[in-house]
Amino acid sequence: MENQQVINVFLGVGMTVVGWFARELWAAVKELKADLAKLSEDLPKEYVARDDYREDIREIKAMLAKIFEKLEGKADK
Repeated sequence: MENQQVINVFLGVGMTVVGWFARELWAAVKELKADLAKLSEDLPKEYVARDDYREDIREIKAMLAKIFEKLEGKADK
């Protein structure tokens, strides 16, 4: 076997391995994109946005403050 043939065989095998690896990476990226799309679709259904949570807590605190004021008024009578 000549040197050129040996080099060609090694390059062929090497490029085959690189091609397989690139194909696996491409498939993994596609799967991750699909998972991310599903996650971004499902996330609002399961979790509350931070701003919505803060607004709701403010409303609850305001209601509790009114209740405590009424209770203090009742206790003073």
